[in-house]
Amino acid sequence: MKILNFKFVNYQRGQLLIQILILSAVAVVLMTGIMNWAKVNIQASRQASERERAIQFAEAGVEYYRWHLAHNQIDYKDGTGVAGPYVHTVIDKEGDTVGQFSLQITPPPTGSTKVIIESTGRPASSTVERIIRVEMAIPSLAKYATVANDFMRFGQGTEVFGPIHVNQGLRFDGLAHNAVTAAVQSMDDPDHTGNNEFGVHTHVNAPPGSGVNDTFRSNEAPPTTPVPTRADIFEAGRQFPVPAVDFVGLTSDLSTIKANAQASGRYFAASGSQGYQIILKTNDTFDLYTVTSQINPQSGCSSTQTGWGTWSINNKTLVGNYAIPANGLIFIEDNVWVEGTINTARATIANGRFPDNPSNRPQFTVNNDLKYTNYNGSDVIALIAQGNFNVGLVSENDLIIDAAIVSQNGRVGRYYYNSSCGSNYVRSTITLYGMIATYQRYGFAYTDSTGYGTRNINYDANLLYGPPPSFPLTSDQYEILSWKEI
Repeated sequence: MKILNFKFVNYQRGQLLIQILILSAVAVVLMTGIMNWAKVNIQASRQASERERAIQFAEAGVEYYRWHLAHNQIDYKDGTGVAGPYVHTVIDKEGDTVGQFSLQITPPPTGSTKVIIESTGRPASSTVERIIRVEMAIPSLAKYATVANDFMRFGQGTEVFGPIHVNQGLRFDGLAHNAVTAAVQSMDDPDHTGNNEFGVHTHVNAPPGSGVNDTFRSNEAPPTTPVPTRADIFEAGRQFPVPAVDFVGLTSDLSTIKANAQASGRYFAASGSQGYQIILKTNDTFDLYTVTSQINPQSGCSSTQTGWGTWSINNKTLVGNYAIPANGLIFIEDNVWVEGTINTARATIANGRFPDNPSNRPQFTVNNDLKYTNYNGSDVIALIAQGNFNVGLVSENDLIIDAAIVSQNGRVGRYYYNSSCGSNYVRSTITLYGMIATYQRYGFAYTDSTGYGTRNINYDANLLYGPPPSFPLTSDQYEILSWKEI
């Protein structure tokens, strides 16, 4: 019988304890890591919460100042009369202070409505802060390249860059690169007989045809549906009816411009002669002349149009050289001719006679180039006429006018000059950069090819929120143009 032999392993005392210690150390390291991770997450959560509160307080600052400007459009010092920053506490519904916002306000340049607000939000319980920068402005009448209260006709050879709106309907035979709108569904075109046509219509024959048909166009008239797209004429489409523009309400108050020009601008009373000429210079000054006579029309050169004349200077006398005023306002209580070039200037030149008498309203004329040096919004001119705005008989063959043009009660355009008026009765090209607002029907050319053969109307988008001084606005509320965190 075999005897089983058992071999016993002799474990040394304390060996199991070493393993326990190693496992415990690992556990401690893991627990410490987990606790640190939890701590970091809690801190990050608190930090995120504080950052969120900071941005909310900063936004509260912007909304506060937007509200402030709604009640006082020209107060850029928070009602204090002193320079910022302007610090306000934020209180919760229990009445406890939970944070603050600090405002830095950059007022708009002369004539503009664009204000810059930098708002810094800070919670009371931390040192976290966040800053947002917002640009706000009130839109001006210059939201359109052309806006008119009357019926309008844009003939062949007219190319418009920018929105167009007409209250009484529009015939458009040129090329529109932006939206074209009218306040009427249909209209009776005064330039031909026949039934009503669309509020915005064209007489250009649809492709593959060409040319213009001046008679009633049934395919451009109700009840044709849908309205033809005609992308060859209306590149961005046409829409009608849309709400009318309150032209009278939007037109600048000339008497206010006069008062402000008398107070701190440049004011010139009646000349006692034909009117004044202003020649703008690039050094922020202008030469002023008294116009003593106009060019007489040749034999057979005449018209029955009200106010007709050559509106071209024959003789003039220098009055003096003047600085463009700080408020940018120049008011003349007489006829006025303007030309020249500006460089980083913002000015509004207006004319009118008071009390207002329709038979005695002065006219405004540009016969030679009126130009900007810069086209980034730093150069801005407004020409606001109580009566008509003219291009006269003796005008440049290739005329450039950089300006926002407003005729408060008359029309923007050129009188009719026939072949008896000399070679100036036909001109080549007029290029406008800015916008046109005209109470009556606009036009620089006529259907018999007199006037300017090519009319280029280029919209200056800088005018929308950075208009010239005292330019008419389309709202009394500020709109947010941009928002960013800095």
